[in-house]
Amino acid sequence: MTEKFLQFIWQFQYFNKKELLTESGEELHIIRQGTWNHNQGPDFLEASIRIGPVILVGNIELHIKSSDWQKHNHSTDANYSNIILHVVWEHDAEIKEIQFPTLVLQHRIAKILLQQYAAIMNDPSPIPCKNFLPALNNIGWLSWKERLAAERLETRSKRILLLYEESQHHWEETFWWLLAANFGIKVNTALFEEVAKSIPLTILAKHRSRIQQLEALLLGQANLLEKDFSEDYPIMLQKEYRFLQKKYHLQTVNASPFFLRMRPANFPTIRLAQLAILVNDSLHLFSKIKEMRRADEVKELFNVTCNDYWHYHYNFDEETAYSPKHLGSQMADNILINTVIPVLFAYGSYTKEEAYKDKAIGWMAEIAPEKNTVISTWKQLGIPAVNALDSQSLIQLKNEYCNNKRCLDCAVGNKVMKGVK
Repeated sequence: MTEKFLQFIWQFQYFNKKELLTESGEELHIIRQGTWNHNQGPDFLEASIRIGPVILVGNIELHIKSSDWQKHNHSTDANYSNIILHVVWEHDAEIKEIQFPTLVLQHRIAKILLQQYAAIMNDPSPIPCKNFLPALNNIGWLSWKERLAAERLETRSKRILLLYEESQHHWEETFWWLLAANFGIKVNTALFEEVAKSIPLTILAKHRSRIQQLEALLLGQANLLEKDFSEDYPIMLQKEYRFLQKKYHLQTVNASPFFLRMRPANFPTIRLAQLAILVNDSLHLFSKIKEMRRADEVKELFNVTCNDYWHYHYNFDEETAYSPKHLGSQMADNILINTVIPVLFAYGSYTKEEAYKDKAIGWMAEIAPEKNTVISTWKQLGIPAVNALDSQSLIQLKNEYCNNKRCLDCAVGNKVMKGVK
């Protein structure tokens, strides 16, 4: 038994309520179990009970053992001054300072419910309730997925708003930092973000019509123009960068991008060249995105191709067969899911304009789902992802609930437990 499970049982009244008696032998009737309090203070607020002929209104506290009241120092805490009932799993001690009744639930809860909870908590598999899926009906899953997707976006918004503060309240700058980080493809995410932070948008705006200068700035700040080159193009970029670096007093980042065990299409040289052409096409991206209605309109903004030099290269001084370096549909979806939509949602949260938050969630439903091991696992268990809203919600479910055994906070876990009460 855990206190969390005991709270769950009390919330849904999953125990035998016939002939309830307090530990002092008084007849007890539960009129209202109260509202589960997830913040500081008593576990259930605004409850109502009847002891004999007397009706009491107040709060209820739950513990595994009666003695936990003293261990938690509740007697000296003003938050617990209006307790009307102490609900425990086991009554192991008489607490003299307690002036309210105690109810013991140890022998009033069905064994099958306890066994079910123990089985799920002790299941070592990635999805502890896998044997009970799908558990929810289609409407139930839709509602739960929407909540999970919004929860995931709320979590991401916290970091975005911290960056917004760092950018001196500049949404375009914040978006630029996060967009660049997204182009880093996990391995180089942090470095790409630092590169973006090292080049203010005001500088990029002055050179947006010259793609070579944009490439020089990005590649140079990423320490990719440091060595001796044999080809004319990187030599030209190097000269451009040295001039611009001196002009704007730019400081390069303190590391170099990783290339090891990476697909050539994801090489940092290619991703930075694509980022440069994106800036060349449109600098104030976030302002445009805010006004767009559909996800495919936004996706079209990222339909960019590197300049001609990169058609024959993945890295400097290493010529390859002709292959235009398009950003690609999958990468464009990735940018929408991991940058565009979270920033739009954060913007809506900050400005208190729900329309932007609704648009962000709506766009997720218009994008193809991600493909990874988490989504594959859910699919094998009969829970498919048909769009990005599904895949993002299932990632949130796995990472935040299944991994942490938060089954009692989960709609699926709740349904499983309710089925055996």
